[in-house]
Amino acid sequence: MTPLRTDRARKLRQSSGRAEERVWSALRGGRIDGHKFRRQHPIGPYVVDFACDRSRLIIEIDGAVHQLDEVMARDRKRQQALETLGWTVIRMTNDQIFSAPEALIDAVRRHAGRLQG
Repeated sequence: MTPLRTDRARKLRQSSGRAEERVWSALRGGRIDGHKFRRQHPIGPYVVDFACDRSRLIIEIDGAVHQLDEVMARDRKRQQALETLGWTVIRMTNDQIFSAPEALIDAVRRHAGRLQG
């Protein structure tokens, strides 16, 4: 990993928003069935919000800016590139994290179940 990507990931970890902090508290230390996630983790040319190497799962938390057409187009291209690398991407909005946090846990468990079954 290049020093620039490492520095960028570190800065993103230090400036995370409330929704990301809430997700991290649910994911950290393998709290969901032992699945260990990394926060602001570099994958290829991208830095993703959360990634579990073992299950090749990425969780992206989208704020309001992700509703803009140009940002949505960039997100789609980025997600396709990550999926080409063998990752699955779960996208949730800030609102979803605050209104139904259990949906994230259910999504992680469903993905893990598909890998096992």
